[in-house]
Amino acid sequence: MAATDHHDSALPLLELPKVRSPLRRAIQQNYLADEAPLVASLANLAQHNSTLQQRIALRAYRLVEQVRATKESQGGLDAFLREYNLSSDEGIVLMCLAEALLRIPDDATADKLIHAKLSAADWQRHFDHSDSLLVNASTWGLMLTGRLINLKKEIRHDLRGWFNGFVARSGEPLLRLAMRHAMGILGRQFVMGETIESAVKRSQSSANARYRYSFDMLGEAALTAQDAGHYFAAYRHAIATLATMTIPHQPPFAAPNISIKLSALHPRYHLWQRTR
Repeated sequence: MAATDHHDSALPLLELPKVRSPLRRAIQQNYLADEAPLVASLANLAQHNSTLQQRIALRAYRLVEQVRATKESQGGLDAFLREYNLSSDEGIVLMCLAEALLRIPDDATADKLIHAKLSAADWQRHFDHSDSLLVNASTWGLMLTGRLINLKKEIRHDLRGWFNGFVARSGEPLLRLAMRHAMGILGRQFVMGETIESAVKRSQSSANARYRYSFDMLGEAALTAQDAGHYFAAYRHAIATLATMTIPHQPPFAAPNISIKLSALHPRYHLWQRTR
C-alpha cells in the first residue's frame, strides 16, 4: 500500500486580519516575541523625569477633585464620614465590612444580620481573615478621602480587637445605622438598578454613557429547578430588552451585553452531573 503524501493536502495557514491601529499592529508583531528583551525595551519607555511626575500628579489631583465634586460623591461617601463622625480609618473598615454583608434579601434580614455581625464572636471568622476582608481598603480610602491611605498597624494586625473598641466607643445602634448607610452607598456604587430597564436607563445618563456595560442579574448558583427557572427567565428578559437597544452598524463589542452565570441556570451544575 503506497504511503500517502500529507504535504499536498495540508490546510493553508490563515492570515491574520490586517489592522490599522499602530498599537494593535505592535501587539500582533510581538505576539510570540521573546519576553526578556521585550520587557527590557518596554522598561526604557517607562522612565520619566520630575516634570512628567508633576504632570501626572496634577492630573490625578484634578481627576480626584472632579469625582469628589459630583453630586453623587458629595451626597454619599463624604457625607457618610461627616454624618457619623467617623475617622478615615473607621469609614474604610465599615465600608469593607459592608461589602461582606451586601447581598442580603430584605431590610428585616439585613438589620438582624448587622446586629449579629456587630458582636465580636460572630465576626470571629471574618477577623481571622482580615487580609481578605480589607482587600479593598486602599480603594475605599481613595474614594472616601481622595488620597491613598494605609490603615494603622493595630487595625491590620488586630482587626477584631480594634473593632471591639470601636463598637464600645461609638455604640452599637449608631454603628448599625452607619452600616446600613454604607451598604446603601455600595448598592448605588455597584448595582445599576433593581431591574434591567432601570439599569439601562441609568447607564444612558450623560455621566455614564461613555462606558460599556455587561449587565448581570446578580443570580447566585441555583439550588432548585425553580431557582434555575427564575434566573433563566430573568436572563431571557434582559437579553430581549438589550436587543431592542441595538444601534444599526454599531460594532458588537460596543453594545451592552449580558454576563450569564451558568451555575444559575441549572441546579446541578457540577462536573459529576455533566450527563444531566
